[in-house]
Amino acid sequence: MGQKTGFKKGALLLSASLVLSTVLGACSTDKAGSGSGATAGSGSTDQITIMLPNFEAENPPDNSPVIQKLEELTKMDVNLQWVPSSSYEDKFNITLASGKLPDVMVVLGKSPSFINAARTGAFWELGPYLKDYPNLSQMNEIITNNASIDGKTYGIYRARALGRNGVTIRKDWLEKLGLEEPKTIDEFYNVLKAFTKDDPDGNGKDDTYGLVASKFTGPWDNMQIWFGAPNKWGEDGNGGLMPAHETPEYMEALKFFRQIYSEGLVNKDFAVMDATKLPDPFVNGQAGVMVDVADNAQRMDQKILEKDPTATGHVDVLQAMEGPKGLRDMPTSGYSGMIAISKSSVKTEEDLKKVLGFLDQLNEPELQALLGNGLEGKQYEKKEGYVIPTTDKLALRDVQGLNQILMFIPEDKTLRVQQTPVREKVAQVQKANEEIVIANPGEPLISDVYAQKGPQLDNIINDARIKFIVGQIDEKGFQDAVALWKSSGGDDYVKEVNELYAALK
Repeated sequence: MGQKTGFKKGALLLSASLVLSTVLGACSTDKAGSGSGATAGSGSTDQITIMLPNFEAENPPDNSPVIQKLEELTKMDVNLQWVPSSSYEDKFNITLASGKLPDVMVVLGKSPSFINAARTGAFWELGPYLKDYPNLSQMNEIITNNASIDGKTYGIYRARALGRNGVTIRKDWLEKLGLEEPKTIDEFYNVLKAFTKDDPDGNGKDDTYGLVASKFTGPWDNMQIWFGAPNKWGEDGNGGLMPAHETPEYMEALKFFRQIYSEGLVNKDFAVMDATKLPDPFVNGQAGVMVDVADNAQRMDQKILEKDPTATGHVDVLQAMEGPKGLRDMPTSGYSGMIAISKSSVKTEEDLKKVLGFLDQLNEPELQALLGNGLEGKQYEKKEGYVIPTTDKLALRDVQGLNQILMFIPEDKTLRVQQTPVREKVAQVQKANEEIVIANPGEPLISDVYAQKGPQLDNIINDARIKFIVGQIDEKGFQDAVALWKSSGGDDYVKEVNELYAALK
């Protein structure tokens, strides 16, 4: 797949006169008086049943004013089957095994059970139908690819920021040292060195360093992309795919990591530091840079201000650093689960189109705002265009969990809380990143070898990367680890991925 990431424009309002004639054999909590097979013109509503997780302690009541408003706007009797998030996967698997599925199910991930169910025909393949819906037709190509199974779309993804990664930096340290914000890898190195050597906090002590990292591998994965390394899989020059760690660009990135470690520009204990401790050195004034999700910047800003309310303007967030192949960034998968339509309850193509119409409508601004924020005057008040949520827990119960059926296609149109300068910059960076993210061409490929040996294979490379960075092995030692990876199932993995890739193309 190419690297196209922009969303198509031109969303249209979908008529609210939707019809659904499906009778739900799996529905165990039908609302009294709900009709099936009726038309919108008759004044009745049709029913749709949705199984979804709740991450809150309580479910919205059936008479929730928010749900009633949802039904009014969609002309549908919406029957929500709530499942506690802690037991959702178990309930999901039990429901799949029963063969009696609700119309719509929230799928939290591409688990083996979901993959098998999709492959054996439990869910509709939606790809051929999406072009007919004004919002769903604007699904992002990279995210759709990432969420697919064998290249096919078995669910509408729940969008998350694709270009989420960024560089959080101590703006006050840059200003103290008279430095411009870095834009290239070389400038990034110079900033890390200055933050380590030039007393950026002005206390006269040698007690700061440039980059804070932890045992979480994400920042190293992200920075490798700056150097031109592929995102997990890259083209091998012969129409196939090769793993990133076999590319020369990957090794160039490792050499850079080794250099900044040997010069003390990154914390020496990164390999054992728990990821939950990552913010502490940044907030406490020990480290000046974090390479992670861009929205960390707003959290770091808030934490610094909690310690010192006068410390405004101390945090900034930047895009990726420009490397040999230009501006490149690692994307997230771009989604958190998906919404799948079962064939056991939605039996005909006609009924499928009606369900898709309903899901398409949920992406309209009014319905996104409703499901994400609730009702003005009950769950929130508006002030100068921003939302002030209520503190009334009873009122908030009426809306909590409903955001689980939001897809945010083509974009998030929920109402916003008051924006700070850092929050606004985060949004700008994430939007700009959509133009430079590097897709993983192997994302939709479901490997049986990886399902069996993935953790072992990943550990071999991750351990070798750490050992190379800290100087325990040299380049030959890393290549020995690659050879071990190959003999431990890596060769079979590459072979299978390329067979799947050829079939997909």
